[in-house]
Amino acid sequence: MSERGAPTEAEFIHDLSARIAAGKSVRRKLPAGGRIHVDRPLPFVVVHRRRRTRSASAALGVASASPVYAIWPMKAEGDAFAYDLVDALSQTLDRSLGAFLVAELYDLPVPETDKADSAAPTPYRFQVGASDHPEARRAAQALRTALEKLELERQTPRIDPRPEHQDLVALPADTPRISLGIPRTYRTPGGEGVFPGVLHDLQTGVLDALLHALCGVVAASDLPTPKHYRALGRRGFIRAARHVDGQLADVASRFDFLLSVSPINTAQAWETFRDGGRDHEPVFHYRPLTVDASREKRALYAIDVDGVEDPVLETLFREKQQEIDLQLTMLQSRQTPRFRDASVMLYGRVHDRLAEQAAAVLASLNARDPAPTDEEDAPDTVDCHAVRDAATALVARYRKRLDDFKADISLRDDVTGLMVSGPRLMISRHTQMRATRVDPLLQHEVSIHLLTYFTGKQQGLQIFRSGLAGYEGIQEGLGVFAEFAVDGLTRERMRLLAARVIAVRAMIDGAGFLEAWRLLTRDHGVSSRMAFHICARAYRSGGLAKDYIYLQGLLDVLDWLASGRSLTPFWSGKIAMAHVPVIDELHERGFLRPAAVTPEFLDRDQARANLDRAAGGLTLADLL
Repeated sequence: MSERGAPTEAEFIHDLSARIAAGKSVRRKLPAGGRIHVDRPLPFVVVHRRRRTRSASAALGVASASPVYAIWPMKAEGDAFAYDLVDALSQTLDRSLGAFLVAELYDLPVPETDKADSAAPTPYRFQVGASDHPEARRAAQALRTALEKLELERQTPRIDPRPEHQDLVALPADTPRISLGIPRTYRTPGGEGVFPGVLHDLQTGVLDALLHALCGVVAASDLPTPKHYRALGRRGFIRAARHVDGQLADVASRFDFLLSVSPINTAQAWETFRDGGRDHEPVFHYRPLTVDASREKRALYAIDVDGVEDPVLETLFREKQQEIDLQLTMLQSRQTPRFRDASVMLYGRVHDRLAEQAAAVLASLNARDPAPTDEEDAPDTVDCHAVRDAATALVARYRKRLDDFKADISLRDDVTGLMVSGPRLMISRHTQMRATRVDPLLQHEVSIHLLTYFTGKQQGLQIFRSGLAGYEGIQEGLGVFAEFAVDGLTRERMRLLAARVIAVRAMIDGAGFLEAWRLLTRDHGVSSRMAFHICARAYRSGGLAKDYIYLQGLLDVLDWLASGRSLTPFWSGKIAMAHVPVIDELHERGFLRPAAVTPEFLDRDQARANLDRAAGGLTLADLL
């Protein structure tokens, strides 16, 4: 030990080797600067000698996202120790795993022809080198093959050999080594600025190619061959990822978006509208905002996503950051035309095909039943108390399967129908529905929305319980599908979902509340009260485009099942359909665990039969 008690370099290396030999993870700063990270014992290490400049480095980004890496400053006093450390690491892992390879990453110099006024991109060329060792040569060839498929900004790369006069890191000659020089195509011409999107795509693609190449080294070791090369990625969330996740959750938790944009007087507004001749637009009232949106935006973009050291998680966090930003923009714009514009940015537009299908559903239903009865007027209706009791019983059944399934169920005057927000199920005191609709609707709200909140909560990062960006479309589609699975998707429910599409389309196209209400009642046979509540949702706060995603989401689920794919990935948390490949990768890497509980309706014979029907292909007409 030194006089101050800090370990000597030899002691540092000895302790590190002992921990790795014992199968433990390691993340430590190096005495001369830099860091070593061992997610778990693997037969390789990615190394990078960091340049002193503060300019962006793709090599640094790829290295720091690797499961086993050593990074240190490019200076003489750090090199000797780092080489001894990497040599000790190679010997330790080679002895315990039966194979080992060093992969060196470095940034290629900027071409001398690079000028500020040049419109030509930096040449997209990599350099790949290898030591004279069979395993190194195989890894280098696998790396070349993977890189050749990496298209960036409409360019395909050229793979050059590393010049012979450039040495690899100073390690014993018999250490298997490969090297990869990465082009700085992400630099702005003639300067140190970067194109951040290009840098991200380059780093993600290179890391993917590198893991593909290193998979062969694992196959040659005593470790089991991974099912997929991406399973080599990190398995542990580093502190930076948890910190960013927590910060995003903190900002999102300071406001309830749907409650903030929903009226608190819908029932009273309907009575006034009905009794006043139905020719004046209703006046809706809203809760005072609980946050200063501008202040929250500053907090949101003060979150440093760059330090996450994992391109996949970084992408998920950035997407969520942008989604929260749009929600805050909408809160700033409540009851103004800007709210509708921001809403379209968040949820998208109703495309022509969906609008045509919705109109066809309504036409078909009207041909069968030209004078539909509102559910509230049916003879077998139940009130909010019966719905609450049934919800409490369903949650209790889930509690037996997952103790953490602690949902809060409440009756409220300031919501319409049923609404889930986080772990809360809110039921309007004005609720009246057919008794046969209670179970299907609770399967939607509890077995989809609440369940994925609690399964997402088990995943280690809060983003999986609050929802990845864009998750709502498939969530609502799964919810409606759950109603179908238990034989509860009635014609009136289909009428409601189709009418929502028509109303949202009209709202986005510029129609006013009364115009949309008349469109539903006069042209599409929707009852006056149902049309009012549909329009109240579509026009809330200035125009919310969300409600078309129920029918669109159902179509997406039907297409998903008809293509032969499983719904299993969606039980892991609140994810979007586009995130399924990412979720599969995170499962392979050990980041995510299987869902702690799955929807109870999947255990029912009728639901399994309906799943089989959907797998064979169903259209909306079939559902009617």
